Amino acid sequence: MIFFALKRVYARKYLEKEISPMPLIRISFVEGKPADFGGRIGDAVHQSMVETINCPPLDRFQLIQEHKRNDLIYDPNYLDIPRTDDIVIIQITLNEGRTVDLKRALYKRITELLRQSLGIRPEDVLINLIEVKKENWSFGNGVASYAQ
Repeated sequence: MIFFALKRVYARKYLEKEISPMPLIRISFVEGKPADFGGRIGDAVHQSMVETINCPPLDRFQLIQEHKRNDLIYDPNYLDIPRTDDIVIIQITLNEGRTVDLKRALYKRITELLRQSLGIRPEDVLINLIEVKKENWSFGNGVASYAQ
C-alpha cells in the first residue's frame, strides 16, 4: 500500500514539474560475464540517473541482455576510441527536456561508476539517449500515464 501511495506522489510531483519520470533502460553486453554482471551495471546506471538527472529513486525499468559475440556488432575504433569485446551498450529512453550539461554529467557518472564497481574501461561504455514526449508512456492499464 505504501508503494502505491509513493507512486501516486511521484506522478503528482511529475505533473507539477517537480521531478522527471523514470526512463526505460536497455543494457547489452557479450555473454560470458559473471551472473551478477548485468544487475550491477543496472545498479550503476540507476544510481547515476538518480544523482544527475533527477530520476525518482523508486522507479526502475531495465532490460538486461547478454548477446553471443557474433550478435553484438560494433566498430572497434569508431571516432578513434579503441573498444574491446567487453563493450557495454546502454540505451536510455526518457522524457525530453534535459540540458546538454545534465546529459554530459550522466554519461560521466555512469562511466565512473562502471569503472569503479566492475572495472569496465570507459572506452568500452557506449551510451545512447532516446528522448520522447511524456504522452508516449503507458505503465499499465492501457492509460497514457503522464498525458494531461
